[in-house]
Amino acid sequence: MTVRKRLKEIARHVGGAVVGDPDVFVSNVRGIDEAGEGDLTFIANPKYKDRLETTRASAILVSPGVTGPGKNLIITDDPYSAMAMALALLYPDEAPPPGISTEAFVEPDAKIGDDVTLYPGVYIGRRARIGRGVRLYPGVVVGDDASVGDGSILYPNVVVYKNCAIGKRVILHAGVVVGADGFGFANPGADNRKVPQVGIVQIDDDVEVGANTTIDRGTLGKTWIRKGVKIDNLVQIGHNVVIGENSIIVAQVGISGSTKLGESVILGGQAGVVGHITLGDHVMVGAQSGVHESVPPNRIVSGSPHMPHRTWLRVQACTEHLPEMRKAVNSLLKRVGALEEAARGTTDSTETEKE
Repeated sequence: MTVRKRLKEIARHVGGAVVGDPDVFVSNVRGIDEAGEGDLTFIANPKYKDRLETTRASAILVSPGVTGPGKNLIITDDPYSAMAMALALLYPDEAPPPGISTEAFVEPDAKIGDDVTLYPGVYIGRRARIGRGVRLYPGVVVGDDASVGDGSILYPNVVVYKNCAIGKRVILHAGVVVGADGFGFANPGADNRKVPQVGIVQIDDDVEVGANTTIDRGTLGKTWIRKGVKIDNLVQIGHNVVIGENSIIVAQVGISGSTKLGESVILGGQAGVVGHITLGDHVMVGAQSGVHESVPPNRIVSGSPHMPHRTWLRVQACTEHLPEMRKAVNSLLKRVGALEEAARGTTDSTETEKE
């Protein structure tokens, strides 16, 4: 469900300035080509500026300096971020009324906060603690002595194993598993003796984790996802990993055990990171990269094995030409061989004449 807002209300909400009719109503956000009357759209990339003239949207979020005669504009420093804020305003979350289903099972010594919503099929373990305003959808399991902080939302079939701690305003999407055993085996490849995993997972406030992501508990101590981290779908995080505040982990990334990520690290899709290394603050890792050793702060790396991003770009620029380069090298080798053979023949003739 959406709501209707005047343009001046949206501008106030996103911190922008209106150019045009401040009282025009908007009720949807759509792409610039699909937008029509009553829709808000945005131009975040300069290459779409020419579509400003043709869009039928009632209003457009644009950057400073962009003009559109006859169009209703909201001028903002970051149109994409403003679009996200407008989406939250026009598409408010319809929270269900709080209540505990008779088909949810809560252990008698669990502590349940006010205004909690527990859907059918939820299980809350012994001594578990559920904060105020938490929403747990069908099939959610919160293990013994685990905790879920105020305002958090756990979507269907999320599992939080025993002793793990989920902070406030955390969102765990369907199928997330928090606190399964880390992959620890002594004498691997022989008797594969299981090492008991007795640590926990701690997820701090304002973290969001995508569907079917798994975060293993520490062997000892904790696996720690710090405040503001955003993790995509289908990510594997090994035991005792630490992910610094506000980092971004894109889909299908794998992070091996005991690796530490600094603040605001970004890992592109399908990147793999070996264990027991450190990625410094603000490191960026390109998609499908293989990170095999520690990376200092503020570096951008790509490739497998990883290398500086600009070096990787140069390598990739050469890759498609390798067949021609190989052919040219082979041709040169033949010519050099022929020249050497001719030189040896000349030398032999000269020596024969001297004799």
